[in-house]
Amino acid sequence: MKTTARTFKALSDETRLRILCLLLNDELCVCDLIAVLQLPQSTVSRHLAYLKNTGWVDDRRCGVWMYYSIVEDGSHFKKSLLKALREHLPRLELTVADRERLSEFSQHNSCA
Repeated sequence: MKTTARTFKALSDETRLRILCLLLNDELCVCDLIAVLQLPQSTVSRHLAYLKNTGWVDDRRCGVWMYYSIVEDGSHFKKSLLKALREHLPRLELTVADRERLSEFSQHNSCA
């Protein structure tokens, strides 16, 4: 039951949901997330650490950059929640704006 509670707690924050929505299609550099969310690096990193500690995201280092992606494997319960997130998160007004900002940012900038 504690794992289930932690899972829901991880999903109970708007910023973490926005991050998950941005990561649904592809991995992103932390600099992309900072630019799109328009939040300080410390805030974004704190939420990414929480998502990593609860098994929602994984990271990899490439030079000085950290890239984050959704963890696709896991329990049947977590896979069901991820399916629901994939269906519903991209339709929310705020996440639509985030994805548009990501598209604009990606066209004009690069972390590397």
